[in-house]
Amino acid sequence: MIKRILDLIVAVLLLVCLSLPLIVLAVIIKLTSPGQVLYWSDRVGKNNKIFKMCKFRTMRADTPAVATHLFKDADRYITPVGYFLRKFSLDELPQLFNIVSGDMTFVGPRPALFNQDDLVELRAKKNVHTLTPGVTGWAQINGRDELPIPVKVEFDEYYLKNKSLLLDAKIIMVTVLKVVKREGVAH
Repeated sequence: MIKRILDLIVAVLLLVCLSLPLIVLAVIIKLTSPGQVLYWSDRVGKNNKIFKMCKFRTMRADTPAVATHLFKDADRYITPVGYFLRKFSLDELPQLFNIVSGDMTFVGPRPALFNQDDLVELRAKKNVHTLTPGVTGWAQINGRDELPIPVKVEFDEYYLKNKSLLLDAKIIMVTVLKVVKREGVAH
């Protein structure tokens, strides 16, 4: 309950404080590529419930809905500003709306795509599916896009068994450092 209250307060404050940069990013996205500014991705949430996760669109509007690492040449789908947005994780900022709605939290396992059956199944076996998905998480700071699915789930399970506000604070601090250093982003 404390985590949810903190999530809500911090997300609303960040939305207010970042409203001008969010608008500027939205305008830049709209001016540099055709299509919607926001991308609503079907994701697997708590207890395997599907929800719509909001991100700034970084890929062309005609890009297939699969995990980026599955493309042979993902770069050909990335928009002119998409690489920059991804490199600095700015595409994730609209997930503040998902936090306000309760579909996500700041710290938890990253939500799987609706079609990542192997990840969803393995998380269910380890009870990770009982957690609310997060913008960042233990797996994110320990490898992000570079981790194979079984290793990612091991990190998710570690978080499940050791979750606390102190661990969340550590994950957030390390996430900020990794974003500033631009570590762990494959595309």
